[in-house]
Amino acid sequence: MFGLLDQLKRVKSPIKIGIVGIGSIGRGMVLQSALTPGIECCAIADINLNRAIEVAKQFNYNYKVVNSLAEMNEAIQKGQLAVCEDGNLIASCEQIRVFIEATSSIVGGALYGEKALDHNQHLIMMNYEADLMYGSYLLSKARKNNLVYTVSDGDQPAVIKRIIDEVEFMGFKIVMAGNMKGFLDRHVTPYSIKGEAEKRDLDPKMCSSYSDGTKLCVEMAVMANGIGGYVATPGMYGPKMDSIYEIFDHFDFKKIWNGENPIVDYVLDAKPKGGVFVIGYTDHPYQKSTLSWLPPDMGPGPFYLFYRPYHLCHFEFAATVAEVVLNNRAVLKPDFGFKTNVYAYAKKDLKKGERLDGFGGYASYGLIENCADNMLKAALPACLADDVVLKRDITKDSKIYLDDIVYDANSDGFALFSKSFQAQSGN
Repeated sequence: MFGLLDQLKRVKSPIKIGIVGIGSIGRGMVLQSALTPGIECCAIADINLNRAIEVAKQFNYNYKVVNSLAEMNEAIQKGQLAVCEDGNLIASCEQIRVFIEATSSIVGGALYGEKALDHNQHLIMMNYEADLMYGSYLLSKARKNNLVYTVSDGDQPAVIKRIIDEVEFMGFKIVMAGNMKGFLDRHVTPYSIKGEAEKRDLDPKMCSSYSDGTKLCVEMAVMANGIGGYVATPGMYGPKMDSIYEIFDHFDFKKIWNGENPIVDYVLDAKPKGGVFVIGYTDHPYQKSTLSWLPPDMGPGPFYLFYRPYHLCHFEFAATVAEVVLNNRAVLKPDFGFKTNVYAYAKKDLKKGERLDGFGGYASYGLIENCADNMLKAALPACLADDVVLKRDITKDSKIYLDDIVYDANSDGFALFSKSFQAQSGN
């Protein structure tokens, strides 16, 4: 990181970035780009234009509201922050070097990303659902255009990947890439979580996706698809424990690890809250001997715990911008295609003719599973379980299959998914 800072301080002109989606993370990235040398946020967009304007005012930007690409180019040339409602303007602006997708729109995020790549912009995803479903296609497109595609530092998958890189550098095999979750209720709804959402200034539906575990499963599927990982059981084990140091009491790594590929999983309610971890393996006698008198909480061997007690969301994203532009390097991308995906399960008894309401809604939650286990009968990805109608009744906690729904295979969501599935073999 310190090397990146030195590089950024030496750039002749700041790296111009554009951010689409000015929620809590997008807002923070606008500020962080002003605090990090060598990076300039020159355009922001949100479907709620007033929200984008408020951010520009809050952080004392000299801004201009623009409605066309010509107006955007003029504002950027004058050193103003271009503020708009349409993310396509940013994706089409060739003055912008890095496009950051931070919306909550799964299909819309992919379409913005596609356009940005067509206009010679590197693409950083803060939209993990879009990355899971369409990352293979976008990565393939980026490579054809000699551009970089990656998810962003700050959220758990990229933070875990940084630990993995370090642990592998030291010669350990990666056994598990792990997340740390504080609360889980598969059947929570936007209504039942509304009070907690309001306390945190979050959209209730998005908050529901956090609480029902779907978001967690998406993040760990992104992780698995970037490192060639798998889940040892559908939905992951997620044992509850008081401290991360208890992990060896809850996982039998000799039994569940295949000896080659990393497992992705999580622990529930463990301290420190908000952390991430990696389990590494070494059976070298000298390494084991040395580790036996180093911090004992790393584990009894040959499996060892490496953890980080925090991830800092927007505070860390600028490192990704620097890596992408200065070193032509992605932090984490779906190099292994669809090793895993997140599939829809009924939150309640569902009736024939009922319309599913998507991510974090009232009808379904998502569980991560190995794709190979779903090849004989295609399951419905949780990220596509929106605005589709059931052909038959589905009982609570049952998996929903593509054969169970009426859907348009030519719609943007399903068509892009097909492209992404086809593209994975080239990654």
